[in-house]
Amino acid sequence: MNILIVRVGAMGDVLHALPAVAALKRARPQWRVDWAVDPRWVPLLVDDERGPMVDMVHLVPASEWSKAPISLATLRSVLGLRKELRTEHYDLAVDMQGTLRSAVIGCMAGADDFAGYADPRESFAASFYKRKIARRGVHVVEQGAALLGAACGVELTPGAVEIPRAQWAENWAVEEAVISRPMCVLSAGGGWGAKQWPAERYGALAIELKQMGFDVVVNALRKDDAIAASVVKASEGAARVVVCNVAGLISLLARADLLVGGDTGPMHLAAAMGVPVVALFGPTSPERNGPWGPGEKRVLRDAASVTTYKRTAEPDAGLMKISVEQVVEAVEQLQKL
Repeated sequence: MNILIVRVGAMGDVLHALPAVAALKRARPQWRVDWAVDPRWVPLLVDDERGPMVDMVHLVPASEWSKAPISLATLRSVLGLRKELRTEHYDLAVDMQGTLRSAVIGCMAGADDFAGYADPRESFAASFYKRKIARRGVHVVEQGAALLGAACGVELTPGAVEIPRAQWAENWAVEEAVISRPMCVLSAGGGWGAKQWPAERYGALAIELKQMGFDVVVNALRKDDAIAASVVKASEGAARVVVCNVAGLISLLARADLLVGGDTGPMHLAAAMGVPVVALFGPTSPERNGPWGPGEKRVLRDAASVTTYKRTAEPDAGLMKISVEQVVEAVEQLQKL
């Protein structure tokens, strides 16, 4: 079969779909599996033109489309993607995202069959599917495996994934980014405010981690990242910022001994790569969105947190109750394993 996966983003969403695709490639290695994805997340799937689990990627510049939705350039880009997708003559397209945009992209492929969740994230997306598949499983990784398995007619058990590593990023990590080991990465961002543990507490945590012997790194996508700068300032010099794109982050985490962070893409990437993780959860459910991967994990969530996926700016009340001392204790527990 010739299959198209549609999961455009964000980073965590792409990572949560990977175990299902990895399981499919193990079960049917002769099948071709391609992926439609935002250009930012391509390093999660392929190095150069091919990856361990994906044969080809189709670039979906969704952020550019959003900036100019009715421009001639956007129309040309959409039509170009449609032509590119249809050239591959897919037997099956599977929308693993469940939004109106991802459903339209899957429909543009003109595959013989198009499957998605019966209850997608955006309900109107289901009107585009030829097959609507009931959602099964608690964690989104389990749900993705059940969806893809049912769409392909193959029983899939989500397992380990192999993340590609670019040679230039490997060289950069060795020569510039990694100073000493053990190294702890702090992922202090988090999509929206309610998921973000305060930068001041990350700074206080960095001081404790430095005393425990860690080289403490705060990852940032840009030099002017305000959250990373706030963490370093609060750490009184105990932490340092490492600016890197996704390929660089992969190579950085490949050499990390620990990551502490919230429900963020970097935290999910670390978990997928087997890096020990202390995950700080607030409004989102660890049962549904928790770290998934082969490494050791500690998930902290206060009973005061109420599960909601509303993108509010105010910090979650339960997340605010997680103390620096609790995080240090979780780190110490991981060190004893």
